[in-house]
Amino acid sequence: MPFYNIFSKTREKQLENQQKAKIIVDNREKNSLVASELAGLGFQIEFQQLPVADYLINNIAIERKTINDLKSSIISKRIFTQMQEIKQYLSHLLIIEGEKEELSNNEVLSANALRGFFLAVSLQYKVPLIFTKDERDTALYLAVLAKKKEHGEISIRAKKLSLNKEERIQFILEGFPNVGPATAKKLIDKFKSIKNIIIANELELEEILGKRTKEFTDLID
Repeated sequence: MPFYNIFSKTREKQLENQQKAKIIVDNREKNSLVASELAGLGFQIEFQQLPVADYLINNIAIERKTINDLKSSIISKRIFTQMQEIKQYLSHLLIIEGEKEELSNNEVLSANALRGFFLAVSLQYKVPLIFTKDERDTALYLAVLAKKKEHGEISIRAKKLSLNKEERIQFILEGFPNVGPATAKKLIDKFKSIKNIIIANELELEEILGKRTKEFTDLID
């Protein structure tokens, strides 16, 4: 059986000539070149407001992150919620788009923080990772997925995950610098509510936050 290089001009032409397959794209991806690349390859593009993922192909949920978007998502911790949400689909994938060297050019996230993220996605969330060079490269990966035989209608019944009251409070607290899950839970156990944390004096906060107290209270002020 011959080996096809998916990045060759010949292979791209084969993709263009195939029967049109439908790819559902989130409305927020309209400004991305990926959708136009896919349309240029002959795919039927349908924009929708997707509650989960950026692309749905053959019931595979694909979350796409550029390097800059990935960094901000890790800092805000939004990425971890998104990883949990796309797992509502049996098949799911995270595409990280951009030159890998850009990951090391980071004044906010340490190299170990990035390593921890990649380990968490792979081991804890069990979401496969693919790195692509640019929008064209991303589109070619999606094209290969789309050309596979479809397994019924594409489901868009996935939903944003709802958090309980304590989880919502924890989510807010983890938005503060140097406040991780363990620290957030200690604050919740001690003060019970966001209001009580805000009105607490520095001595009370220092029992949990230590040297980080001033940074914490400065943000509240």
